[in-house]
Amino acid sequence: MSLAEIVETIAGGDLQVRVTAYDGSTAGPEDAQYGLDLVTQRGTTYLATAPGDLGLARAYIAGDLRMHGAPPGDPYEALKALSDTVSFARPDALTLAAIARSLGLEHFKPVAPPPQEALPRWRRIAEGLRHSKTRDAEAIHHHYDVSNTFYEYVLGPSMTYTCACFPERDASLETAQDNKYRLVFEKLGLKAGDRLLDIGCGWGGMVRYAARQGVHAIGATLSAEQAAWAQKAIADEGLSEFAEVRHSDYRDVTESGFDAVSSIGLTEHIGVANYPSYFGFMRDKVKPGGLMLNHCITRPDNKGKHKAGAFIDRYVFPDGELTGSGTIISAIQNLGGLEVMHEENLREHYAMTLRDWNRNLVENWDAAVAEVDESTARLWGLYMAACRIGFERNVIQLHQVLAVKLHDDGSNGLPLRPWWSA
Repeated sequence: MSLAEIVETIAGGDLQVRVTAYDGSTAGPEDAQYGLDLVTQRGTTYLATAPGDLGLARAYIAGDLRMHGAPPGDPYEALKALSDTVSFARPDALTLAAIARSLGLEHFKPVAPPPQEALPRWRRIAEGLRHSKTRDAEAIHHHYDVSNTFYEYVLGPSMTYTCACFPERDASLETAQDNKYRLVFEKLGLKAGDRLLDIGCGWGGMVRYAARQGVHAIGATLSAEQAAWAQKAIADEGLSEFAEVRHSDYRDVTESGFDAVSSIGLTEHIGVANYPSYFGFMRDKVKPGGLMLNHCITRPDNKGKHKAGAFIDRYVFPDGELTGSGTIISAIQNLGGLEVMHEENLREHYAMTLRDWNRNLVENWDAAVAEVDESTARLWGLYMAACRIGFERNVIQLHQVLAVKLHDDGSNGLPLRPWWSA
């Protein structure tokens, strides 16, 4: 087998893209708009030692496998062309044997992966048990402490790394992110003088939005860089009387009696087995009649595995777990003392959010590369474009679930119908 044929086989076969390799071999349609170019022997080793999406990702991030026809900041169109025929499944034993004979054993000796890759799950035990405070802190550091400046290039002025809510399809990203915070604020029934706890608060977008409305808001994040950026933004906006962001595990927040608790983009890091304690924490922090809102990425069903695939686990969200909205709602309902009032799916909104983040990365590509290096920037372009496809094809979703803490007599004190503007 030639190198190009091996790439085609590892990628699933029958590619509708052009494949070229450093041995001069080619595969796929000559007139294809998009293509892959294997340029180094190290790339061959990555593909041989981790056949499937992880090996392809390693080779691409390291620069050993290049993609033609789309910019590295937004390879969406090329990935779509690939994903129409790529299975990313590990080849069967006979095919692997044929690849081994063609390549030679030297390419089956593992080499160090790109430095952006996290340790495999079994080796992370040195950082603590999965979802312990120490290990959660390390996982958050891996993904969120890249560079605040880099995130500014990707996320835009809002510095919001969660799904936006577009009031119209042609709305700007900033308008959509502001609208998301407005939606959460209204769902939680907040008003001036109320107290809000926002756990996993990121760069404090929700905290600052609430503070501008006269709400006293506390945010908690495990990322030191996020907390520092947020505290400066709070001071710069003159919101210190109302807002605070702490570099803290949410479990270390001691205050209680909040009028509302929000969690926007944290549940993905919690672990499904920890849902009872997680939602129990939220319930215990809010006063009777108070509301809690959970906003997170979900799967389209409630069966199957929770753990992320190899690429996401090693390069994006170490220890991340996803499940269906039904599992989340059941976990809230099973606690007791809470009543689920509303849920909605913002799947299409996240695809549009990712589209705009990729666009920002393309527009700021040179500055982003100078800030974090080309491999890291390439990783982010790949990850966001791939996730966009996932949301568009209903492989993943985004749900908001709203619940209220009941009074002792079982009443909730809420209006009979939704009180917010959709």
